[in-house]
Amino acid sequence: MHPWVGISDHVRLGVVTRWVTPELVGEVLEKCGVRDKKSGALPAGFMVYFTLALALFQQDSYDDVAEQLVGSIPELGESIPNKSSFTRARRRLGPQVLETMFRELAGPLAPVGLKSAFYREMRLAAVDGFVLDVPDTTANRAAFGGPVKNGQPAGFPQVRGVTLTECGTHAQIDAAVGGFNGGEPELAIKMADAAAGMLVIMDRGFPGVALWKAYTGTGAHLLIRARSSVAARPVKYLPDGTYLARMNLAGQKGAHPGGVLVRVIEYRVDDGEVVRLLTDLVDPVAYPAAELAGLYHSRWEAESAFRQIKTFQRGPAEVLRSGDPDLVRQEVWAHLVVHHCLTQVIIALADDTGIPPDRVSFVKVLKHARRSVVRQCTDTPTKIKEFLVVLAAKVRRKLDNGARRLREADRHLKRPDSKYSSKLSYRIITLQPVIVR
Repeated sequence: MHPWVGISDHVRLGVVTRWVTPELVGEVLEKCGVRDKKSGALPAGFMVYFTLALALFQQDSYDDVAEQLVGSIPELGESIPNKSSFTRARRRLGPQVLETMFRELAGPLAPVGLKSAFYREMRLAAVDGFVLDVPDTTANRAAFGGPVKNGQPAGFPQVRGVTLTECGTHAQIDAAVGGFNGGEPELAIKMADAAAGMLVIMDRGFPGVALWKAYTGTGAHLLIRARSSVAARPVKYLPDGTYLARMNLAGQKGAHPGGVLVRVIEYRVDDGEVVRLLTDLVDPVAYPAAELAGLYHSRWEAESAFRQIKTFQRGPAEVLRSGDPDLVRQEVWAHLVVHHCLTQVIIALADDTGIPPDRVSFVKVLKHARRSVVRQCTDTPTKIKEFLVVLAAKVRRKLDNGARRLREADRHLKRPDSKYSSKLSYRIITLQPVIVR
C-alpha cells in the first residue's frame, strides 16, 4: 500500500477549493459512479484535485505538479508516486467526472447592474471555438484529426472546444468538446438549451437553419455575422434600411417551409467591406440597427477568454500532455473548470473593489491561485476568505479605474500563417442607406 493512501484525502487545491469543495467532489464521483475499487491505489477524490492541478500548472511535469500540490505536507512530499501510477489513476477517473464537475460549476456570473453583460434586459453571450494541440499519437490523430496540407499532416492533432461565454465576465456558461475534423456549428447546437433568454452573438462560420431553430426554439435570440450568399434575397424592406430574408437549407428554394425568416443588417466599417448581421430581433424600433451593429464587437470577449486559457493558463504554444483521447478530453474539461473558478475569483475581487471584472488582471489572479496551492494556505472556508482579502489588496495596484481602452489596434502580419491581415481594425460603423424603389 502506498504511503499516500489515507493522507492524500487532506490535499486541497488552494483558493479553487472554495468552489471545488470536497463535498462537491464526492457528489460528482457518486453521480458518475466512480469509486475506489483497487486497494492501495491513488483515491479518486485526490485525483480530481490532481487533474485540476495539471491544468493549473500545465507547463510542469507530473512529478513537479505533485510536489506543488503536496510539498507542504511532509508525509506526502517525501514519497511522490511515479508517472505511470498517476496515468493509471487518471484513466480510472475518466473524462466524465471533470465534464460533470464543469457542468455543476458553469453558468453566468454577471450581476444585473453590469452594463457590459446585458442588452435591453437580455444577457449577452458569445459562441465561438478554439483548438488545442495534443500529442501526435496514433490514437489522438484517429480521434481528433488535425491540419492537413497536400494530403499530409501539417501539425499536431487538435482537440476542438466550443463555448457559450458570458460577454461581461468571460465566464463559461456551457461548452462542448470535439475534434478538429468536426464542425463548430454542430458543437454549438449542443449548447442551445443553456442560452435560453440570452442574446447570443456568433461569427460567420455559424449561420445555419438547424442552429437557428435550435437556439430560437429555447427562447434565445441571435446576432450572427453571415456571408453575402446567406439570406441574400430580401423579402421585405424595413423603414430603417434593414430587410427581412429567408435562410434555407442547401438546395431548398426560397419559399421552402423548412427555412427561417431573419432580419438582415448591413453596414460598412471604415469605408471597407460590407458586414452582414442576421438576427431574429425583427422590430427596427425596439432593436435599432445601429445598436445591434455596435454590439457585434462583444463577440471578441469569447476570444479574450480563450486567450486567458490558451496563452496564460495553458501557456503559449503548449501541447497538452495526454496521448490518449479520453485523457485529452479530461484535460480540456479540467482547463475549463479551472478557468471558471479563476473567473469566480475575479468576480469576487471586482465586487469588493467596485470596478468591472474586465479590469482585474487575470495573470495576477492566476499567479496567486498557484501560490495558494503550493502553500496549502487555503484549506478551510475561513482561510480562503482571508486569502481573498489579502489577494484583493495585492492586485489593487493592477486595477485600473479609468475608462477601458477601445478594442482596436494596428494588426500587421507577423507570421506567415497569421489569421489577421495587415489592415487596421474597424472603427467607424456606417449603416447602409435605405434602398429607394
